[in-house]
Amino acid sequence: MSALKTRYRIDGMDCASCASKIDTAVRRVKGVEEVSVSVTAGTMTVEHEGADLAVLERRVSGLGYTIMPLAAGNDPGPAAKGHGHGPCDGHDHAHHDHDHHDHDHAHDHDHAHGHSHGEAARAPAGHAHSHLPSDVPWWQTGKARLTLVCGAALAAAYVAGHFVPVLDPWIFIAALLVGLVPIARRAVMAALAGTPFSIEMLMTIAAVGAVIIGAGEEAAAVVFLFLVGELLEGVAAGRARESIRSLTALVPKTARLVENGATREVPAESLTVGATILVRPGERIPADGEVIEGASSVNEAPVTGESVPVAKAAGDPVFAGTVNGEAALTVRATTEPSDNTIARVVRLVEEAQESKAPTERFIDRFSRWYTPFVVVLAALIAVVPPLVAGAAWDEWIYKGLAILLIGCPCALVISTPAAIAAGLAAGARRGLLIKGGAVLETLRLVGLVALDKTGTLTEGKPKVTDIVAFEGDEAALLGRAAALEAGSTHPLASAVLAEAQARGIEPAPVRDAGAASGEGVSGTVDGAALFLGSPKAAMARASLSAEQQAAIERLNDDGKTVAVLLADGAAQGLIAMRDEPRADAAEGLASLAQAGIRTLMLTGDNERTARAIGRDLGIEVRAGLMPADKQRIVGEQKASGLKVAKVGDGINDAPALATADVGIAMGGGTDVALETADAAVLHGRVGDVAAMIALSRATMRNIHQNIAIALGLKAVFLVTTIAGITGLWPAILADTGATVLVTANALRLLGRRAD
Repeated sequence: MSALKTRYRIDGMDCASCASKIDTAVRRVKGVEEVSVSVTAGTMTVEHEGADLAVLERRVSGLGYTIMPLAAGNDPGPAAKGHGHGPCDGHDHAHHDHDHHDHDHAHDHDHAHGHSHGEAARAPAGHAHSHLPSDVPWWQTGKARLTLVCGAALAAAYVAGHFVPVLDPWIFIAALLVGLVPIARRAVMAALAGTPFSIEMLMTIAAVGAVIIGAGEEAAAVVFLFLVGELLEGVAAGRARESIRSLTALVPKTARLVENGATREVPAESLTVGATILVRPGERIPADGEVIEGASSVNEAPVTGESVPVAKAAGDPVFAGTVNGEAALTVRATTEPSDNTIARVVRLVEEAQESKAPTERFIDRFSRWYTPFVVVLAALIAVVPPLVAGAAWDEWIYKGLAILLIGCPCALVISTPAAIAAGLAAGARRGLLIKGGAVLETLRLVGLVALDKTGTLTEGKPKVTDIVAFEGDEAALLGRAAALEAGSTHPLASAVLAEAQARGIEPAPVRDAGAASGEGVSGTVDGAALFLGSPKAAMARASLSAEQQAAIERLNDDGKTVAVLLADGAAQGLIAMRDEPRADAAEGLASLAQAGIRTLMLTGDNERTARAIGRDLGIEVRAGLMPADKQRIVGEQKASGLKVAKVGDGINDAPALATADVGIAMGGGTDVALETADAAVLHGRVGDVAAMIALSRATMRNIHQNIAIALGLKAVFLVTTIAGITGLWPAILADTGATVLVTANALRLLGRRAD
């Protein structure tokens, strides 16, 4: 039986250890084969064979999270309200798309192994996880309330201790318990689930130990600082999630549906494929569709990053969330609301974040050994000096407890996923879809970019490049050619008609119109018998001078298709057409070259045309290729030791895209562009390929910085603690500070500008 795939919305996560806790708990459910959790997206995908999903959901909710199954293909929406959770005392989870500060575990840097809690719906009194509206301020969350209560208790203890010094130890122990009890409970839950080395357990041991050696006041302060750190961490980590989820706000909530000649306002989510929509000037388009009436400019920057409004007329595609310009458009919806471009972008980025990058997998494995090592080290520091050297027990136990807090792997664990999530989000906001951390990491190593020609380096449709009049002027020549091509849908005919329209030339009426298959078209215009066709066909009907033939040869050498116009058996002139390079192609290839990346054109077009385009763009060319040839060449380049990225339209390049280390599809939000390759350039700009690679390199630099921050701070405080310079307070500040610094550093990627 093939594995089933079920996707869930999970609220209450705000760092990598949340995902690890849920991942481990779900993997322990019988029948589960694979689990992928995204903290930033708040989603989980489970592959299973006959697993009891009710048990699975209870295990997740027992850990203190809201879990809600998502229908296949649906974009995660806000979680259901009012769902109670397991025992985690005093933490209320505002489970929704944007509030990310209030999950129920202190700092959640443990890799807790979840287990089934039958009391998932029987939370202790006063602990129901109320689900606040998505715009709830952070100070109204359960985590904030617990922090404030703990802080108030600590302040009260200081005041009371000032007036009644004899009660000092007991007052501070009471203040300590306000924050420590929920932390200790979560520590026990994690230990029972198979993770004895959670940060909650380390925190509990350190606090209890501090009380035993008479440092109750400091222990109470450390617990309060720990809760403050949690709160700050959640606030910092939430920006990446907001940047992704805010995309959905681009789609308007209502649409103007046109039915039977009448227009009425309906919810945008109720639109169906084929629905006719009226979009007024200045309004956002509520669905992906095709313009059926009207002409306007559309601001596509929210979806594609294109800074210049794009002209739209009947037959042109439009995307949900883009902004109509100066005139009304009538649009026919072409996708369901749950499958529009923005919904697919959000879904693909969320799914990408569920897949772990190689560096992230390494850090996860490392942290599983790192934390137990630190616990053993702390124990040795606490007992060896007193036993071996007769040192003071209180002093070295205190140092051992500080080492426990320093040893929390929180900043290390979050260092990679925070940067990966921010990098993926930054790319999505610029129309660069990268499907996973592994792809983002691989992009930085690319040494060769192989590009398709038609539709990738070129516009994908021919346009008139030269008009050579042997008799009369260019306007007369073009007018007669347009008259013969009127009504034809051939790409070359479209190029002639487009050029005539651009020059304001109205084609004259044609009589006795006809077409000779593979040769050209003929007809009578203004009493003259005309023929427009290939040079070979024209020479069969009239004699061309050596000078005229030389002009044809020169244009052919430039990779242009030449049509000869005959009038009453004499050559009147030439019209040359070519699929021209994209406006940004040369600049984009130059950006790749500047980054030290070699480029190669792989095309099925003829050698002469391909060479001409390659000469104009300065790119190496392999022409006349079948799909299997492109695949073979990509494989040969990989075998030579290069990391290869293949850029194409995702259809005839599919074999090569699949073979390449990274397949990059070009296109404006089409299914192929979004689903067949490892990455997609929504706006189809060649320069965006270089931008994607630059983003990958910046992300990896950020990851290395984060790891250095996380381990460097711990190393410094390890030494200073053993030397007696720092203690419990600096230890918890170092842990919290490192986590906040790492998260903030990763979030710098969100503000990254195009290079």
